[in-house]
Amino acid sequence: MSTTLEALQAEVLRLSPKDRARLLDRLIASLDADAEAEAAWDAVASAREAELNAGTVQAVPIDAALSRLESRFPG
Repeated sequence: MSTTLEALQAEVLRLSPKDRARLLDRLIASLDADAEAEAAWDAVASAREAELNAGTVQAVPIDAALSRLESRFPG
């Protein structure tokens, strides 16, 4: 880690937990720079929510979904 990064980290760690959380949110948002991809994911999420609300699909319990994923992608 460079000295500049270490100094910045030390300064950030002196912030209050609330300010660190706000900074973290902003940093994560800065990584989501692909607005087209974000819009596509928002559209998928909205469509899935509409399907659930309309009753055209059934929700899967998280335990079942995780088990299926773990069996498909072991390790």
